[in-house]
Amino acid sequence: MKLPRAASALCLLPLLACSRPPDTTDQERPSSSAKGLNDASAPLTVGEGPPALLYLPDGGDTVQYGVAPSFLPGLPPTSQRCPIEMVDVRGRFCIDRYEVTLVDQRQGRRLSPFYHPTRAQTAASFREWSRAALGQRFPVPPPADFQLSEDFEPRAESRADVTPSGYLSGNLAEIACLHAGKRLCTENEWVLACRGESARKFPYGTQYEEGVCNVFREAHPGQILHGDMSIGHLDPRLNLVEGAAGPLLRKTGATTACRSTWGGDGAYDMVGNLDEWVTADRGAFLGGFYARSTREGCDAKVSSHPRAYFDYSLGTRCCR
Repeated sequence: MKLPRAASALCLLPLLACSRPPDTTDQERPSSSAKGLNDASAPLTVGEGPPALLYLPDGGDTVQYGVAPSFLPGLPPTSQRCPIEMVDVRGRFCIDRYEVTLVDQRQGRRLSPFYHPTRAQTAASFREWSRAALGQRFPVPPPADFQLSEDFEPRAESRADVTPSGYLSGNLAEIACLHAGKRLCTENEWVLACRGESARKFPYGTQYEEGVCNVFREAHPGQILHGDMSIGHLDPRLNLVEGAAGPLLRKTGATTACRSTWGGDGAYDMVGNLDEWVTADRGAFLGGFYARSTREGCDAKVSSHPRAYFDYSLGTRCCR
């Protein structure tokens, strides 16, 4: 389901009188296989529901630095040191070619990319936003039935031409990578991979070029749906909104020029599309998402949220 393309820079949709989602009692709990992520003595558990601190997508940049997949046509295979869905970075580590899409750990069923990947939070968001959208032209996208009735844990996959998974916390991003036999990237690894073998500030060069990566877009989905970009960050419809130039969130690999090159291979969308969690004591995500007003490229960073935080703009990719 897609929300309609706008005739101008902002989609001409009615503004919805939607309130913030209520607090939920969902907690993120890692499986026993996920022990030892940062502190083996302290299991990854978080507070109830999303943290009260709201991510304001148009601010917060700081500069700190000077299941085999389907592939895009003609994309060369990666080095034998890395799995086929990953890119070899100088023989030092491997990084996912695309932002992750999530499946359930046990059966490999795809999870909706429009919900936080726990049963309780998925059910709460679907219920709340279905009520809020009642009578509106555009209904809330339903999750898979099993996401409302079964407990599950997420596993990360890296595939071309799929909607990447948003609404991801740093805690569950780490667990999803571990379930894939990988791990979250460190901040230094992520920035190195983003800059490419030529060590440039942007995947494509040294200077910001409008439209090359899917960032700083012409519209903001919160403003379109709610008349306010600072509210409604768990609305499952946000990543379905289109602007004058097409879908705000694009499928993996669709922005072909936004490629961090390593040899004949490359990682896509490390700038834009979704912000990406990396390992950090407090929590950090890098690269910017499609509606963030940033021209910092690989240096774009937000570190003002705990690892338990999640909203529509947050995904990840894994390293190994």
